[in-house]
Amino acid sequence: MPQIKVEVDGVTYEDDVEPRLLLVHYLRDRLGKVGTPVGCDTTNCGACTVLMDGLSVKSCSVLAVQADGKEITTVEGLGTDGQNHPMQKAFHEAHALQCGYCTPGMILASIDLLRENADPSDEEIREGLEGNLCRCTGYQNIVKAVRSAATEMRANGQAAATESEVA
Repeated sequence: MPQIKVEVDGVTYEDDVEPRLLLVHYLRDRLGKVGTPVGCDTTNCGACTVLMDGLSVKSCSVLAVQADGKEITTVEGLGTDGQNHPMQKAFHEAHALQCGYCTPGMILASIDLLRENADPSDEEIREGLEGNLCRCTGYQNIVKAVRSAATEMRANGQAAATESEVA
């Protein structure tokens, strides 16, 4: 059985895993990271999105062995010092969730989006999140939350520089 060494939410784990074990099941069943839901199991919904070395991935399409040597961030590992991440805070304040099932994936995909584009337009936010489905909200408040978090993250130096800031 292959052995992996992976850092999840700042903690390093070394485990023997079945070669076919999906990352989502490793996170939930082995590590107790139940904030990463199993949605469709076919990469269509995005509910299981996590960050792997800072990039969003659908953990139902990644094998645990592919995470060997990687840094994984789940929604449970976002906050620091007991404070929510600006994206978590914005989702709460903008009422960008209803049932909450898609929320962890939406939050993590949004953080990755802002890594690439610190000041996205509404259309760019919608396009950037198109692989993450929400059945409840209609997306209006999700877009509003991402815009709000982008503003705060730019002010705190937590997002990529905008093109005008780079020039």
